[in-house]
Amino acid sequence: MVLSSILLKAASSKVFSRAAYLPSCLRWMSNVPENSVYGGPKPQNPDHRVTLTHLRQKHRRSEPITMVTAYDYPSAVHVDEVGIDICLVGDSASMVVHGHDTTLPITLDEMLVHCRAVARGAKRPLLVGDLPFGTYESSSQQAIDTAVRVLKEGSMDAIKLEGGVPSRIAAAKAIVEAGIAVMGHVGLTPQAISVLGGFRPQGRNVASAIKVVEAALALQEVGCFSVVLECVPAPVAAAATSVLRIPTIGIGAGPFCSGQVLVYHDLLGMMQHPHHAKVTPKFCKQFGHIGEAINKALSQYKEEVTNRSFPSAAHTTYKISQDDFNGFTNELQKLGLDKAASAAAAAAEKNS
Repeated sequence: MVLSSILLKAASSKVFSRAAYLPSCLRWMSNVPENSVYGGPKPQNPDHRVTLTHLRQKHRRSEPITMVTAYDYPSAVHVDEVGIDICLVGDSASMVVHGHDTTLPITLDEMLVHCRAVARGAKRPLLVGDLPFGTYESSSQQAIDTAVRVLKEGSMDAIKLEGGVPSRIAAAKAIVEAGIAVMGHVGLTPQAISVLGGFRPQGRNVASAIKVVEAALALQEVGCFSVVLECVPAPVAAAATSVLRIPTIGIGAGPFCSGQVLVYHDLLGMMQHPHHAKVTPKFCKQFGHIGEAINKALSQYKEEVTNRSFPSAAHTTYKISQDDFNGFTNELQKLGLDKAASAAAAAAEKNS
């Protein structure tokens, strides 16, 4: 009622300018304080969101598809800003973020936390969430239930599941029929290291190579929109890519796939810790050496805090007026806190 009367009064004025008035009106209506320390959320433009239709169009034009595996808000923002097509929230978070030696320990609830964080940061890419080990193998209904949670609670657009054995094919089919987009994953499937004997490349003999191609075809036939090919020889990946109507995303599979995926931390060269060196794959190219820059910055921060050169006056930004300062010190003295009043006076003099 108050806003309506203000608008009516302004509109009746001869000097009313809608263009000039609207920004201040919106500022007044905003729930973000004008002098807030942090900014508000970014608007989402649905026209810029990558969809399965966009991916199919790129595939049809033989344009490479880009995919990055990320696990949190900051990395998702970076992935978003450079225009990556697909952001995968991978169960490799178990190793890269949580410090485990395999992908097996991570739970669905932990994965959902990562999914939600990425969804808040990445507004443009298609968001795909991994189904973690132990959450979809028992039955098709379990697979559907888990996939539904990843979309509803994790804010993902699609899910990814590993394997090309009949039970995984059936799970993929059931999820697709439930109305959820599915990305398949064949070759080296890290969740199956118990039967694979470790993180070993696949498709290196005739039987294994044919198995990779057949599994990819089976996933296509049940409705998967794409298939990840991990750690297989380039000719095997090329063969699978050529017979599929859907895009392949390679990781350690050579240059003949429809697209490529790498883990955010790996491609940035972010971590030099012995654990991460152990879990970083040989095929990964480091496009940066961010870990060195991080270590240098942290060391400099530690040094400047230790020698008291940080924070300087340039980084002590919040001020108190002279009148309020005088009132503050007077109140401290009334409370018998003379030492505190003296400390405040000394700080004010030094900071000025």
